[in-house]
Amino acid sequence: MQPRNSRLNSSALRGAVDLAAVKAAGEAAQKAEQARAERARQAAAAEADGIAPAGVPYPLVIDVTEDTFEAEVVQRSAEVPVVVDFWAEWCGPCKQLSPVLEKLAEEYAGRIVLAKIDVDANQLIAQQFGIQGIPAVMAVVAGQLVPLFQGAEREDNVRKILDQLIAVAEQRFGIVGGTGEGAPVGEYAPAEPEDPALSAAHEALDRGDLGGAVQAYQNVLVEQPGNAEAKLGLAQAQLLHRVESFDPQAVRTAAAADPKDVAAQLDAADLDLVGGHVEDAFGRLVDTVGRTAGEDRDAARVRLLELFEVIGPEDPRVTAARGALARVLF
Repeated sequence: MQPRNSRLNSSALRGAVDLAAVKAAGEAAQKAEQARAERARQAAAAEADGIAPAGVPYPLVIDVTEDTFEAEVVQRSAEVPVVVDFWAEWCGPCKQLSPVLEKLAEEYAGRIVLAKIDVDANQLIAQQFGIQGIPAVMAVVAGQLVPLFQGAEREDNVRKILDQLIAVAEQRFGIVGGTGEGAPVGEYAPAEPEDPALSAAHEALDRGDLGGAVQAYQNVLVEQPGNAEAKLGLAQAQLLHRVESFDPQAVRTAAAADPKDVAAQLDAADLDLVGGHVEDAFGRLVDTVGRTAGEDRDAARVRLLELFEVIGPEDPRVTAARGALARVLF
């Protein structure tokens, strides 16, 4: 999983937690810095030779296949956020959304790259991304998946989502994309300096000091109980800290063997969420609440609410799970 910071409070930029992201954040920032340094070196050399700047060093809109996905999406995402548009020729809403995405990719002038994937011709990729309906739009930043939205959104909404994605890519991973002629016309603006205590908590999370991150976020919340960014960071750090020592096979075996074993179901739900199976995690805990009572029921309910915090209250999966929880409770 990824996220942090108030710019991530939108459900568009919430997704499953990926344990590898903690390590990947630092590695991605280093790779991005190396790429920027190399571009700067090349630009300086070209200027010294009297050659005009080349502008953005990569295409802004590309058609991607299963053969080119690794290079065009995963590897490129170390330098620039890659927005992935899943579409098909027969899809009417896709024909409304794709021109909007292409237009914005050009306007953002290298701050994002748009990768277009025909789901009919690239079914394996669609399956791996869990695409159940199109149009569907996701992003890859530093090799990490960021779900954005599904359906034909209005241009102003798409622009806001891309502004948030750009801010997250820079603040979380140090990735700023190209700087070709023409600035992006979206609403993106550099972030204000972070609170030092909050920055320390983020840094602890980034370097994998999960216990330290939990304590640091808790310290922030003592002083600022309403700090939404710290609440999000704490929920993520606590989740990652819980699963850090899990034996996934043992956890899943125990949960499958005894659906009434509440502790096993809680652990399995954590693994589900960390693995990106958000609806499975929520469904497992709703079912546990429905079949238990007393302290066991309360433990499952509280854990479900904690996982809601990780994903974000506006996410439609959270909304659906809240409704399911209400039905089993009342």
